[in-house]
Amino acid sequence: MKTEAHTAQTATPFNSVKEVEANIKSRMDKALGDLQHELASIRTGRASLGILDHIRVDYYGTPTPLNQVANLHVPEPSMITIQPWDVSQIGPIEKAIRASDLGLNPSNDGKMIRLPIPPLTEERRKDLVKKLHGGAEHHRVSVRNIRRDGNEAVKKLLKDKKITEDEEKRAHEGIQKTTDVYMEKIDAAVKAKEKDILEIK
Repeated sequence: MKTEAHTAQTATPFNSVKEVEANIKSRMDKALGDLQHELASIRTGRASLGILDHIRVDYYGTPTPLNQVANLHVPEPSMITIQPWDVSQIGPIEKAIRASDLGLNPSNDGKMIRLPIPPLTEERRKDLVKKLHGGAEHHRVSVRNIRRDGNEAVKKLLKDKKITEDEEKRAHEGIQKTTDVYMEKIDAAVKAKEKDILEIK
């Protein structure tokens, strides 16, 4: 999980509360975006191209995202088709899918790969929900770290006499409100994904 970008304290000195707020909002947006990307790659019982986002194909020795070597389609709710631009890539594409943690079984007719999406077992659903909550907690920690960085930056503005104590208090309240909004967004995204995983198709 790439979280370094939004947990590391930025070295840029801030000159105003507005700058601090813009910085934490942009970093919290990044944390939320990372989570949403991660959620898209968790398989549910329904075909979704997002589950293939993390697949890398050995394209002449270079690990390449699957969508850069083939056309991907969802012709029906339980099927994904993969049409390689270069048919010699069918083998490496199948190999990459089998080696992934998706638990899927591709088949090909020499020109196209078909990827049936079987219904999830009860056990697999529970595993996925566990993985989902683990990832969500990781991103909540990131958001709390960003809040801490923002609060420290505001304290420094006060120490450097760039803001008054009243402004400092208001800034801390504002940072907390922003944090609450992002925590709610994380919770909502996780809840929707959990419903998707647990829904029996």
